[in-house]
Amino acid sequence: MQQEGKSSAYGRLKELRRTPSFVVEENVIGFEADANTLLAKLLENEPRRFVISIFGMGGLGKTTLAKKLYHSIDVRNKFDRCAWVSVSQEYRTQDLLLRIIESFKVVNGTKEIEKFNEQSLERYLHKSLEGYSYLVVIDDVWHKEAWESLRRAFPDNKNGSRVIITTRIREVAERSDEKIHVHELRFLTPDESWKLFCDKAFPSLNSDEGLDKLGREMVGKCGGLPLAIVVLGGLLSAKKPQGWHVVRDHIWRHLRNDSIHISYLLALSFNDLSYQLKLCFLYLGLLPEDFEICTEKLIQLWVAEGFIEGTEDQLMEEVAQDNLNELINRSLIQIEKKCWGRVITCRVHDLLRDLAIEKAKQLNFIHICDEDNHSSRSSITVTCRRQAIYSGSGSESWFWLQQYNPLSRSLLFFQQPEDKSFRIAQHLAFMCSRFRLLRILDIDGSQSNNTVPKSRDFPKEIEELIQLRYLGLTNGYIHVFPPSIVKLKRLQTLRLHGFEWFFDRLPTEIGKLQELRHLIGNFRGTLPVHNLTNLQTLKNIDYGSWTKINPVKLVNLRELRIISGRPNEKAITLDSVTTLQSLRILSVWLRPGQAFTSLKPLGHCPCLADLRLNGKLEKLPIDMDKLLPNLECLKFSGSLLQDDPMASLEKLPNLMILVLSFNSYSGKKLTCSAKGFPRLEILQIDLKELEEWQVDEDAMPMLRGLKIVENSKLRITERLRSIPLPGEWECEDGRIPINNSSYIQV
Repeated sequence: MQQEGKSSAYGRLKELRRTPSFVVEENVIGFEADANTLLAKLLENEPRRFVISIFGMGGLGKTTLAKKLYHSIDVRNKFDRCAWVSVSQEYRTQDLLLRIIESFKVVNGTKEIEKFNEQSLERYLHKSLEGYSYLVVIDDVWHKEAWESLRRAFPDNKNGSRVIITTRIREVAERSDEKIHVHELRFLTPDESWKLFCDKAFPSLNSDEGLDKLGREMVGKCGGLPLAIVVLGGLLSAKKPQGWHVVRDHIWRHLRNDSIHISYLLALSFNDLSYQLKLCFLYLGLLPEDFEICTEKLIQLWVAEGFIEGTEDQLMEEVAQDNLNELINRSLIQIEKKCWGRVITCRVHDLLRDLAIEKAKQLNFIHICDEDNHSSRSSITVTCRRQAIYSGSGSESWFWLQQYNPLSRSLLFFQQPEDKSFRIAQHLAFMCSRFRLLRILDIDGSQSNNTVPKSRDFPKEIEELIQLRYLGLTNGYIHVFPPSIVKLKRLQTLRLHGFEWFFDRLPTEIGKLQELRHLIGNFRGTLPVHNLTNLQTLKNIDYGSWTKINPVKLVNLRELRIISGRPNEKAITLDSVTTLQSLRILSVWLRPGQAFTSLKPLGHCPCLADLRLNGKLEKLPIDMDKLLPNLECLKFSGSLLQDDPMASLEKLPNLMILVLSFNSYSGKKLTCSAKGFPRLEILQIDLKELEEWQVDEDAMPMLRGLKIVENSKLRITERLRSIPLPGEWECEDGRIPINNSSYIQV
């Protein structure tokens, strides 16, 4: 039996390590003075609520600056509640209010307020904020009426609350509120422009004299616009010197008023992409404006669309990951959230999204139904084979489905409200019968935590989708699948995200889908996947179900997440993972009172890089460094370790993130010795009873992020106190919010 792509999995792991495993926060160049000025305005003693508007043209960095302020430690310490919402050109006040309430986290789930009208939502938000100091960022505002329609919902509690608005429109910036501070964002200076360019064009080496001169000439034509500069730097970063001359000649032929127009530079960067990368970029045009996409899902969609070809040494997903990294390096995709050393969500700047839509429509590559934009029925592109349907207040989706090209290959429903997700689920039988050539069917619905909706069975008509490669149902109310799923011989990905109290029931026939690569849901009962040699992802499976699987043929399994475990099982063994030679991510979550027997079996997983264990352990192996030499991320929770774990863990040669979570250690003292943790970058300690932590000056030389539980009795050295907190999501485990209405699991 052979692993896909020969997968010399361990060799591939070493190859991946030649590049940084952890993405470093992008430097915010040129905004230092702006950030300090606006931070002072946010923190000043003025008790009245007022608006700060950040104004400037597209691509100048308004959202980047607002994010820098929003995530500032000083800001987080000052305000009781913080929220962020993107408005864009088309908006509905009712939807904005609902998303702001969700972002403020003032309600558990949205079921109780989803039926509220605009006035009721205003009153609800107003009452929720009374007595609290708050900060709300309203990003990408195009009309002053947007803030005017929201203003009544924000009380002036006379406690220093603030509102930040970002906009391209001067009138919006200057006239949105009676009390307003307008900050017009300037263009970068030549020196700032050059530094930003170098960060993108020469990420790991210095420029030579010839390239330096060429680069300065081209940067000078960008007019100090950050987006133009980073796209130019990304374009040139992969080119040899001769390629720089070609780009310069292109730019000089299209100068206007001695500067290059941003739209031409973006188009130039697109035209420079390989055919495969162009397909991946054009696909981003399907995403709604300001949409945050899960990178794992995006990669699976690219693969299912047929954009990606594997190689002898790489899986298709690995090639797709390289494509994603290339688009990020070229600044055509923006990183949004990073967690456990990986980019987990990203988004596209609206100027680049406009470019993707323009190019894609020229090729009849995509078609978008935006109910809020009231897309004209007469404009339906009956020949287009990729359709995106955005949510709205109307009920047009059903009409559009009836009119769409029956030869469509892809149907993607974005951000459907809970009731609309249910209605779409009701139409699945029709969709399966009408669109028999579908490769991709994805329904992205909103989640409610307050009621248990009725679960539905997937209609038997699913058997007609014999070309289907990707099936995604996020809060889609479908949790039971018929035996006829066996006819989906080409199915690669099945993603079933939804309500935690529902368990996805798959028929035994699932074991016959030999092309299945990713199986994601909440599985209990029999799950006969032992013959699925292409399976790479399996999450989340009950421990009892996992123990019934013989994993010897799961030679390509990269990620495994095991949940709970039956209450009557007290001792949990990891022996079953010893045959998983390609395993890189393992997460096991036990019930209280259950315990792992030993970590020794993990020594048979040479590629294991990310390990997260929740459950009693008591004792670590002394030879952790030999057992898990390639481990990069580690989390213990509820382990009740009796001995200081640092003695074993500090020897791990590649460990970069360590989280000692609640009840992971029952002692009161930790010791980190000299030269311990040579590559550790992030450390989080949530041990309330810890009293003493001895750290040698030569320990943890690479540490850049430290988080200690707030009410800890621990006293730490000046050196450790000077280390900032990790990024907001860098060591979060479990569910991460995305687009204010859903979650992804990391």
